[in-house]
Amino acid sequence: MKSFSYTITDPVGIHARPAGLLVKAVKEFAGSTITIAKGDKSVNALKLMGLMQMGIKQGDAVTVSVEGGDEDAVCAAMEAFFKANL
Repeated sequence: MKSFSYTITDPVGIHARPAGLLVKAVKEFAGSTITIAKGDKSVNALKLMGLMQMGIKQGDAVTVSVEGGDEDAVCAAMEAFFKANL
């Protein structure tokens, strides 16, 4: 398993639009399981409503974990997505 931490910079956090973009990006990596964790809560990154219910705001630190498939490449792609969109 590979993971990285990221502090959300989007002024409104992970709300409907960025959560939808994240789910769409995660679907490209069908052979991997990607999990987003904040504190003691975690959710599969394919679950749009679960992502929005986590209440992730600007300044919150999240941990993104990748299992299966080409973990190094998927983790690098997810980190680039977060930096560009969140």
